[in-house]
Amino acid sequence: MTSTPEASAKAKSSVRPAMAALILAVLLAALDQTIVSTALPRIAEDLGGFRDIAWITASYLLASTAATPLWGKLGDMLGRKPLYLVATAAFLVASALCGLAQDLPQLVAARALQGVAGGGMIVLTFALVGDIVEPAERGRYQGRFGSVYGVASIAGPLLGGLFTDQLSWRWAFLINVPVGLVAVMIAARTLPAAVRKSGARIDYLGALVLAGAATTLVLITSFGERWGWTSPGILALAVAAIVLIALVIPVERRAKAPVLPLSMLTSRTVVIASLIGFIANVAMFAVLVYLPTWLQLVEGVSATLSGVHMLPLVIGLVVSQSLAGRWVANPACLRGILVTGMALNIAGLLLLSTLAPGTAQIALVAYFLVTGVAVGMVPMVALTAAQNAVPAANIGAASAVVTFARSIGAAFGVAVFGRLLGEDVAHNIGSAFLWITPVVVLGTVLAMLLPKHPQATV
Repeated sequence: MTSTPEASAKAKSSVRPAMAALILAVLLAALDQTIVSTALPRIAEDLGGFRDIAWITASYLLASTAATPLWGKLGDMLGRKPLYLVATAAFLVASALCGLAQDLPQLVAARALQGVAGGGMIVLTFALVGDIVEPAERGRYQGRFGSVYGVASIAGPLLGGLFTDQLSWRWAFLINVPVGLVAVMIAARTLPAAVRKSGARIDYLGALVLAGAATTLVLITSFGERWGWTSPGILALAVAAIVLIALVIPVERRAKAPVLPLSMLTSRTVVIASLIGFIANVAMFAVLVYLPTWLQLVEGVSATLSGVHMLPLVIGLVVSQSLAGRWVANPACLRGILVTGMALNIAGLLLLSTLAPGTAQIALVAYFLVTGVAVGMVPMVALTAAQNAVPAANIGAASAVVTFARSIGAAFGVAVFGRLLGEDVAHNIGSAFLWITPVVVLGTVLAMLLPKHPQATV
């Protein structure tokens, strides 16, 4: 049945408030990955935890990554709307607990709860877009969420510093509560009703194995530099990661309702999209985390001005996300967008590899603009490709797989780039960007292997 223009306009108007609530929630979850960075010294001073300060960030990332596959599967089984509301409510409670923490163990525990909830908010948001938007339109809407990550990466540290200097570091967490309540109220009224599968079962063993694998991988990437890459602890974690990853297929093959359907691993599009998401986030987070560091330590600008210098990158990211989202409405363009995006990532990294003290301002603007366009074109298009390649019943699982791969890529990119950078930021940043370029070349090759005319399944 062909919809009338009036019906189409009505459908779009009903999507807008739901999308506004989802974007607001993702902004909160994304900000909480970056907002504490500039507040960490003050937090450690107040709570007396300089030795274990890294756990404030690591506990959020660990919990978020480990919980992602389970949230995606539960959304497919039990309906995404109620789980989304539960995740968002838990995130707000955890945010309040973070703001009220009296010692470091309390803060780390609250950050872990916040990470579990934040992971659910993000993966369920991406899956909900698959529910409320037609396949041809998913890329356009998903692109808006990608722009949120770029804005959060710059705004997070700035807001964290502002709250810490003018109010208290506690407001970096407490601000989530009033903003999040608005998002919950809008989402409760506008999101589609949940559809629950009858006789649904939860694959507890599969969820435990995947969570264990995610935890070991994030611990390795987060603490490899601090503990020593060849230390007994890191080597033990590496062995555990290999064992747990090897267990995934036999465990999920025997499960009646696997948290990771093996069809995800046999889908060429889902596997390639996940690998591309991993590689794109390696480059993206290396750029977003360490370029402001270089600006502050080498160019001598303040934290606030480093954000201003990064504006060309954010502008490029937002524009490319928007354009890629529109182009992907034509499935035949999907592979071309990803190949172009990965190729631009290579160009951006090569430009950044020429950074040196005193690089001309006009050159920095050009380098950052190209890099922003590059990092903005890939992540959400890869997610859309995976969603369009699976039945509607598996959209949550597909979203979780790609989101999981991207989370590991982010942790891996930050850890490896930090290792390459070392203590001599001024002299090593160019070579560090050069070293990760071959990884992005691999991503370009993978993009070329995607089906030329992917079939959207609804």
